[in-house]
Amino acid sequence: QVQLVESGGGLVQPGGSLRLSCAASGSIFSINAMGWYRQAPGKQRELVASITSGGRTNYATSVKGRFTISGDNAKKMVSLQMNSLKPEDMAVYYCNGQLARRYGSGYSDYWGQGTQVTVSS
Repeated sequence: QVQLVESGGGLVQPGGSLRLSCAASGSIFSINAMGWYRQAPGKQRELVASITSGGRTNYATSVKGRFTISGDNAKKMVSLQMNSLKPEDMAVYYCNGQLARRYGSGYSDYWGQGTQVTVSS
């Protein structure tokens, strides 16, 4: 069984900051990449940022320069520092992990339960 547990969401004023964290646990042999997605009401889930096990990062254009993703493979954790938050950043944020449970099994997508980020004055 693999679990991804997010923490750190909440309410913040426009221009404020939040830090999201996600910890993966369970039977995990290898991590290919971890990342954050978000889904606002009435919209499709979209990639916010991702980081490979080698440290290569990828950001949505809308968050470049404001959000920073970091990962710790040994601890099986990924974090997202969100600065200069805007109302349009408001969404449920989901942690994603591309994980292999055993040698030779290939990578599969695993998801956290989601954490709400509300940006409002």
